[in-house]
Amino acid sequence: MDDRAHPTLDLAADLIARRSLTPDDAGCQDVLAGRLGPLGFACEAIVANGVTNLWARLGKTAPLVVLAGHTDVVPTGPLDAWHSDPFVPVLRDGKLYGRGAADMKGAVAAFVVAIEAFLASRPAFAGSIALAITSDEEGPSVDGTVRIVEALKARGEAIDYCIVGEPSSVERLGDMIKNGRRGTLSGTLTVHGVQGHVAYPHLADNPIHRIAPALAELAAIRWDDGNEHFPPTTWQCSNVHAGTGATNVIPGSLELKFNWRHSTASTRESLVARLEDTLRRHGVRYTLALPSSGAPYLTPRGTLVDAVTAAIREQCGITPELSCTGGTSDGRFLATIAREVVELGPVNATIHKVDECVDVAELEALAALYRRILDRLLPAA
Repeated sequence: MDDRAHPTLDLAADLIARRSLTPDDAGCQDVLAGRLGPLGFACEAIVANGVTNLWARLGKTAPLVVLAGHTDVVPTGPLDAWHSDPFVPVLRDGKLYGRGAADMKGAVAAFVVAIEAFLASRPAFAGSIALAITSDEEGPSVDGTVRIVEALKARGEAIDYCIVGEPSSVERLGDMIKNGRRGTLSGTLTVHGVQGHVAYPHLADNPIHRIAPALAELAAIRWDDGNEHFPPTTWQCSNVHAGTGATNVIPGSLELKFNWRHSTASTRESLVARLEDTLRRHGVRYTLALPSSGAPYLTPRGTLVDAVTAAIREQCGITPELSCTGGTSDGRFLATIAREVVELGPVNATIHKVDECVDVAELEALAALYRRILDRLLPAA
């Protein structure tokens, strides 16, 4: 295959071949730095607790346009369910197969190819371009993009426009862009009971029975109605564990894990207060831990949304839908330092699945799309 006609495919395949299971970057960022360095980018490795982050910047003036993504991937699942080795990139029926093809090594490759094409046509431009890449997006996300943001804040670097390459498209490239994301708040609820013999329940306090009516109420609560940008907040119980394994022992405690995905119509404080009020009304004795959270963010229509929308119309011939649905992304960290943030990437139909893939034609179109956005945001000097 002629790599000159498929430069994004070539780079994406190189990245897929690197077994970068989170948080191992497996050398992907070295490949990116090797492409960006000769273009004049200052490439900086920000390493924390085994997580590798790349901050590569060209230029020192505003506006600063950042292309953000991750090189780590989720586990493959059962290898015998894949039609080909997930870390051996394979072309089949016009698609590139491999773990990370859509989420998100394809977009990362498109970033680099777009930058190369942009600089070839516009070597002198007003502003700066940067690439922010982490190997901890699919993991705990505590030593990844958040560390890049901390470093930028410490030295007073502000981002004007940020494009996160998460797979935002639904049925075809460009049909949806994310201009915001719901917040996330995870917790662990420990229900305290009294262990005892099942034949003498009056001498015990069963935490399973104690939490059951409260859990039913929590699952039925309408936490808010959402708003014009966000769907209503949802609460989901994701794991429950109790018991000794014996059938004749009432357990002494129960552990329940849960998560809210919340709109801007609710706050962390309002959600927790309602949860605890429900537990108290049902007489539940408990300990609550809330180790993980992320605030919602929203970029209204403006310079960045307009530039991305116009580029999609030119490249793809469609008008994208603006959406704040789906899970979380590193956009939540970048939004604390970036004036405007959107997410734009390939079709998300196979992300995290067996036989993850991306359409080759759309891969090249994505690189062209990113270049069009750079053209609109960074005028000639």
